[in-house]
Amino acid sequence: MHADRRSFLAAAVGGSVAATLASPVSAQTALPKLPVKPATRGTGMTLDPRDFGAKGDGVTKDTVALQQLLDRCAVMGGGEVVLSAGTWLTGALRIGSNTTLHIAEDAVLQGSPNLADFPIVQVRWEGRWVPGYTGLVWAQDARNVAVTGKGRIAASKEIHGRVSKAGLRHPALMEFIEVRGLSVTDLHTEQNDMWSIHPVYCDDAVFRRLTVVGNADGIDIDSCRRVVIDHCDFDTADDCISLKSGRGMEGNIIGRPTEDVTITDCVFRDRRWACIGIGSETSGGIRRVLVERCQCLAAHTFAIYLKSRPGRGAFIEDIVMRDLDVSGAGYGFLRLNFLDSGKQDQFPVPGRDGIPAVRNFTFERIRVKDVPILVEAVNIHPDKPLEGFTLRGISGTCGHGITLANMRGVALEGLDVNVFAGSKVAVVNVTGKGLEGAAALVPTVRPPDVQAATTPYRLGLSSGAPN
Repeated sequence: MHADRRSFLAAAVGGSVAATLASPVSAQTALPKLPVKPATRGTGMTLDPRDFGAKGDGVTKDTVALQQLLDRCAVMGGGEVVLSAGTWLTGALRIGSNTTLHIAEDAVLQGSPNLADFPIVQVRWEGRWVPGYTGLVWAQDARNVAVTGKGRIAASKEIHGRVSKAGLRHPALMEFIEVRGLSVTDLHTEQNDMWSIHPVYCDDAVFRRLTVVGNADGIDIDSCRRVVIDHCDFDTADDCISLKSGRGMEGNIIGRPTEDVTITDCVFRDRRWACIGIGSETSGGIRRVLVERCQCLAAHTFAIYLKSRPGRGAFIEDIVMRDLDVSGAGYGFLRLNFLDSGKQDQFPVPGRDGIPAVRNFTFERIRVKDVPILVEAVNIHPDKPLEGFTLRGISGTCGHGITLANMRGVALEGLDVNVFAGSKVAVVNVTGKGLEGAAALVPTVRPPDVQAATTPYRLGLSSGAPN
């Protein structure tokens, strides 16, 4: 890479991300493209909500004044709404193009406990578009949207569960749909039982220096392109980060993948599922993901979990994870499950097309401490084996070692791991390098073929209840 190109990347998305391009990976695995900052239109306008009647006293609902100022910025060509010290009680707020919401230190954007303060719109929930309450902070069909500051965004703790009694998905803390040029930086977020941050169909998004605390997923990247998550700290009760791209025939026909995702220098603590989950909603495909220099300090199941099932279709490919420290994992470091993760869709992708294609996974320079299982990767369809799987430079201690099934082009190198029980490596229907002396496994049971739904699917058809 030429020096001027590297300098541009460092200036655009941060030097730590640009530095990831310096370390080579195997030739067949493509690295992510980084976000491109769209051209901006700035007016220099800064608005103070107190000048327009907002109170910031934590008692008065400031929704109307805050929304008017955000709209004012958008229609006048761009600007910034600044929340100074105080507690700003509000319902849902929509941010328009070329607009920044700045939450200063000692300021709290506090979500209303009343669901009537959140409009019901089309939301993507578990891979399908359904009616639901919009996010506390949201944007749709916008460019150059920023939420920043050293303050807090907090959801009401009085909204319990992820779905209302009427079957409507509860509000995410922040939700962005079809946004080009998105930046969320420096904030402390506190969510209830729903997802914290959910970008859908977004391009060129940066999430940096966030503290994400909640009782569900932290950041769900959903059919987005060119995304960076950098120097974030997660304490969640479900996946800290989850990558998704739609479910069943709906997601497959829409066909918008999640691609070009870079995750660097993050700290993960999970209390229900995984630190990083890829899937199981993968019907638009997921490709070119790089995870580097992260600490997985706690995971209820596996620190890293890649998942799908027949009926999802599409692909998961070009996944690179390196320089990770893993401890506190309840089940282990890595699991691959492409046979039975998640509920089958009412309108699945049938037949061979519905079996996900999985290829080019690299895990290198991984340090593990007392994980029960190092790698469990046997739930792979024998009709579509995984093509290209590398474990390189793995060190530390584990209870059980590596189990692999239905893979081609495997490379095991530099496995300096103390295994307390059983074989270090056990395989079935696997070819590649570094497999000498591996124990034999029982073959994976081939699942039954997925049949098409009795009613043919057409785009826009209701596709049943969520999981």
